[in-house]
Amino acid sequence: MDITSPTTAHEDRPARALVIVAHPDDADFGVAGTLAKWIRGGTVARMVCCTSGDAGADDARADPLLLARTREAEQRAAAAVVGYESVDFLHRPDGALENDLALREQLVRIIREFRPDAVVCMDPRVVIGRGGHIQHVDHRNAAIAAVDAVYPAARNALAFPHLVIDEGLEPVNVDLVYLFFTDQPDTFVDISDTIDVKIAALREHASQLRQPEKLEEMLRAWAKDDGQRIATAGAEAFCLVNLAR
Repeated sequence: MDITSPTTAHEDRPARALVIVAHPDDADFGVAGTLAKWIRGGTVARMVCCTSGDAGADDARADPLLLARTREAEQRAAAAVVGYESVDFLHRPDGALENDLALREQLVRIIREFRPDAVVCMDPRVVIGRGGHIQHVDHRNAAIAAVDAVYPAARNALAFPHLVIDEGLEPVNVDLVYLFFTDQPDTFVDISDTIDVKIAALREHASQLRQPEKLEEMLRAWAKDDGQRIATAGAEAFCLVNLAR
């Protein structure tokens, strides 16, 4: 893909968008501003969390089942703030997510059910991200599973043929994949009007906010940094893959 520095905001909006992430709160940290903007423009959006975030605690004695229930409730509340149609939890183990055949089948089933125009996921190529942080292994595996589910599995009739024969889920071509938390951004969505929605959504993840008083400052700084690329107050960055080309 030819990576260039855009000077204008990305204004395209998919009619149906499926967001696939590893944990509750991943999508809200990454793309809540964009999804809120799209949904307010008419997009129908659905979220998939491959795990329920049952390892997301500092206390080794924490009950992972109770934590999973808490985090699912937090994500549902955050998704309601953004405007998602629904949230699916695949109940894979937090911290041990694998891009295996079973996970890809789950994702392909949802893709064929929902039939999105665009899938939104993290960039699976990023191991050491911008700023020097290490990308969580679950993030990488959820992202590559999403990409593998989009192509070739979701469009291949002989990939999981029982989905067609037994469940009537015909293959579907997803033409657009928006990769976020990317080191190769080429697409920037102006979220100046929806950054407050993003902040409100993330406040629903109370179990994960160790310094909630710093949340708004951090999110506005992130948005401002990406917004500089398109001369706006705030943006979210993507690498856009167009499979229809």
